[in-house]
Amino acid sequence: MPEQSSLSAYHLLLQLEQQFDALLATIEAAVSLYEQQQPATWVFNQTTPTTHWLREALFDMWHEQDQDGRETRNYIAIVAANDELLTAASAVNQAKARFSELLQDIKQAFPQTLSEAKSRLPHRHPHVDEVLRRNGLARLHLKQSWRQLPIAQAPVSRVRFAWYSSGRSIKRLSVQEAEHKLLQLDTEAPHIRIQLRKLASIPSGEVLAQVQTQAPLMRANLFFTEPLEDGHTRRALNAAMPIFVPDNNQRLPHINLPASQPPTTRTRARRRDEKLEQDVFLPSLRIYRYR
Repeated sequence: MPEQSSLSAYHLLLQLEQQFDALLATIEAAVSLYEQQQPATWVFNQTTPTTHWLREALFDMWHEQDQDGRETRNYIAIVAANDELLTAASAVNQAKARFSELLQDIKQAFPQTLSEAKSRLPHRHPHVDEVLRRNGLARLHLKQSWRQLPIAQAPVSRVRFAWYSSGRSIKRLSVQEAEHKLLQLDTEAPHIRIQLRKLASIPSGEVLAQVQTQAPLMRANLFFTEPLEDGHTRRALNAAMPIFVPDNNQRLPHINLPASQPPTTRTRARRRDEKLEQDVFLPSLRIYRYR
């Protein structure tokens, strides 16, 4: 039985390597087509985009030294693509999706082999020596490898970019779960003991909220020249990767010029119905009480 399990894991690893090769080949086909066609392009913070900027963006799948694994590098751009280039971008998305699905299969069935898979894949990259020299270590950044390329469903008349810097994720926790997390910290530290006492003073059935502030991101509103089949005339999306829009006689849609850096203070009004207390309850865990 263990031999059969090892064989299954080996087969999945082989499939993953083959799919990674297919992903790289699909990206190469798309960027080569882009470099050949040189379509109208707008790249954030670049007056004149370099010929190879899309290659750099789509092949960027690596951790940089000291990079937080939760962070990803952004490539904010608009490409006015003809049908051939739109098809190539869609093929990249399909290859990314299949690669992501295989990784999830390995993670669920053979979690112990995931680190092996991540260490083997970089050496299949055609420029791995360059990556190793540049970064000192080639580690695959999974989030950057599978994130999709936004593709507009129809011709776009204008694009409005704006920084979104007040996003956050909220995870509901029980008092018992919060206590367990606190006990994993240095319980001899005075500030941890104070938080444990605070936690013990509230009802055991109370639900708490752990808040994670998200990094600022650029959002794009695409305004279509005609309503879509569902009647919508615009679509909002995160602009972390180049957005491919159908070319309109080889012209870009009208694009506003967003600030080069995200705002340092909150720009949106605080919601009146916000349900969390304003002051953090357990600072070490970013846990708040509900009002």
